[in-house]
Amino acid sequence: MEVSRAQFLRGDFSGRAKPIRPPFALTEHDFIERCNRCGDCITVCPEHILVSGRGGFPQIDFSQGGCSFCTDCVKVCRTGSLDSTATSPWNLEASISEKCIAQQGVECRSCGDQCETAALRFRLRIGNSAIPMIKPYRCTGCGMCVSACPVTAISIHHPIQQEVPQS
Repeated sequence: MEVSRAQFLRGDFSGRAKPIRPPFALTEHDFIERCNRCGDCITVCPEHILVSGRGGFPQIDFSQGGCSFCTDCVKVCRTGSLDSTATSPWNLEASISEKCIAQQGVECRSCGDQCETAALRFRLRIGNSAIPMIKPYRCTGCGMCVSACPVTAISIHHPIQQEVPQS
């Protein structure tokens, strides 16, 4: 069984976690149906965050940097699996784990320095370092904060679907 670098880093050896596709990708099912795995989007990405994932389909590796939403990948996509007419490039959210060194009392604002939308703010604490807080309504899911974090405490992921209770 082949395990991609991104799968290994996420601890997803079974491949069950939904990969993060390039911005403006169609739904996962439609993306897989249309994408011919040519690799043009990977080659043209100026941020070098698109990699060949499971099955050769392109996916994002935020450990390399963040997405500038330049749409170069969309422009070279000949299959229509990427569509920039969508209202937003994707529906992703960021989260900060307990590995965050600011939460451990070490002064660090690396993630906030990279956030162009000011989605990361720092809550001041008396006698301790400020801790990062994410403003979800400002976060674009670009991932710039992920590679900036010295301890990989930030992740970008698909929103967790809440199960609706059956009546």
